[in-house]
Amino acid sequence: MKKLIYFLLSFLPWFLSGILFSSNFDFYDKIHLPFFALPKNFFFPVWTLLYFLIAISITILLSKNFILYEKEYKKALFYNYLFNQLFLFFFFTLESIFFGFVDTVLIFITTLFLYYETKELNQKASYFLIPYVFFSLYASLLTLTIYFMNL
Repeated sequence: MKKLIYFLLSFLPWFLSGILFSSNFDFYDKIHLPFFALPKNFFFPVWTLLYFLIAISITILLSKNFILYEKEYKKALFYNYLFNQLFLFFFFTLESIFFGFVDTVLIFITTLFLYYETKELNQKASYFLIPYVFFSLYASLLTLTIYFMNL
């Protein structure tokens, strides 16, 4: 039961930006997209899966009390979470491809730090972040390409 509570407390906050910020998907339909862009209806399931994996990683660390005093891990998680939450605001609410790109780069960088800090605490927990690392890189390349295609 304790692990389920840890999981839910780690999983649900990732959806906050979807609740707080309006997502104008008409904007996504109007911009020029590269051939490697996922269809818009893929993003929610992909991010839900990634948030699920992140929550598993956090739950592993919480259940072993690894993160109670780990300052660097908590900083990496906080900044990664913050930049992740801001993406919908920058890209879809403000309709700023540039700020969306800058934010995805910050997400990717903080994801690398989060992966590193997690690996230092628990190898198994870090495995759950590997898809997030790769998808963050993909998102950065995608938004960079979208930015240049829509100048």
